[in-house]
Amino acid sequence: MTTAEPAGALAGVTILDLTTVVMGPYATAILGDLGADVIKVESLDGDMTRRIGARRNPGMSAMTLTLQRNKRSIALDLKKPEGRAILEQLVPLADVVVTNLRPRSRKPLGLTYEALRALRQDVILCTAQAYAEDSPWRDHPAYDDMVQAASGAASLAERVGGEPRYAPYVIADKVSGLHMVIGILAALAHRAATGSGQHVEVPMVDTMIHFNLVEHLGGHAFDPAEGDFGWGRVLVPERTPYRTADGYVCLMPYSDANWADFFEVAELGHLRDDPRFGDVNSRHGNMSELHAEIHEVTPKRTTQEWLDLCRERNIPAAALLDLSRVNDDPYVREQALLTPEQHPTEGAYFSPAHPVRMSGSPAGLRRHAPRLGEDTTELLSAIGYSRDDIDDLVRQGVTVVAA
Repeated sequence: MTTAEPAGALAGVTILDLTTVVMGPYATAILGDLGADVIKVESLDGDMTRRIGARRNPGMSAMTLTLQRNKRSIALDLKKPEGRAILEQLVPLADVVVTNLRPRSRKPLGLTYEALRALRQDVILCTAQAYAEDSPWRDHPAYDDMVQAASGAASLAERVGGEPRYAPYVIADKVSGLHMVIGILAALAHRAATGSGQHVEVPMVDTMIHFNLVEHLGGHAFDPAEGDFGWGRVLVPERTPYRTADGYVCLMPYSDANWADFFEVAELGHLRDDPRFGDVNSRHGNMSELHAEIHEVTPKRTTQEWLDLCRERNIPAAALLDLSRVNDDPYVREQALLTPEQHPTEGAYFSPAHPVRMSGSPAGLRRHAPRLGEDTTELLSAIGYSRDDIDDLVRQGVTVVAA
């Protein structure tokens, strides 16, 4: 199930992936895109996302094609001693072990840093859960909506629309997954320099609070406060795409020169000398009024007319991409951001291109997403199990082998 892509930057690094759903699999898929050999350890039922959404065959959902790409799959019942014994034999093969199990679930499976270090001295363990492991909340469940609520992300929407809302994508999962990748790469660099592994922990609530406060801590960064909480530019209900004569457009003059030019082309010359909009700080403090003025004039022209006017003056502007028709977008097509692939069992499908471009060690699709247990035989054979041993483990309900 491999492709012809060249080796990536992480070639030679082995990841033992015991994560589920989106956050952890997203992180390990990125590491796989970068060239790591990712061994996906799944329950006998498989990752939950195998059963969610569109699919042609059982266990091979659309999300699976993306989240489990560049991985090998072994199915184990880790509640059975034989399953845990296999896991212990896989750990020495791994540079990094990754899990999003809660601390109370990790311990009986031997997924603590101390237990893993006894199996491989320089191992790196990356764990991610809702709250920090040394807090009383460490064993609370971690789901994206819950983390959006607990980190303040959901309440930011209340400042805009009058009621709290969740983002229409699993932002906490994916932001935390990216931080897992950052932590793992940093730990690998540290080990290359010192020879020592370590425990990398990514508490999701901590990660999202950090993420949310970059722009919103505002005047509360000072003690006592020197201004309001929140970045006013983005916390106004009028901050929406502008309706045009035939659709919508994003218009985003940014510099003082941009705004002077925009007021001219939009026939809003009366605002040029308005002190509310004279500089960046004034504009950010009066964004509701400024957006309202622009909303009044944009329906007079088509989307393309606004784009042409702005591009003539180098004013930032963009059309809105309908993600349900993403492959119709000329930029997406020209840059091959969604590439046609041929899966050995699932047939033709589209694969999102990895966004990081590396001139010497490109990221990309090297191995199509595996069926549940597709690589069980290969991996068990590599650690000394015979064909008869594997058949016995299947009969005992310790593992499954894809047909």
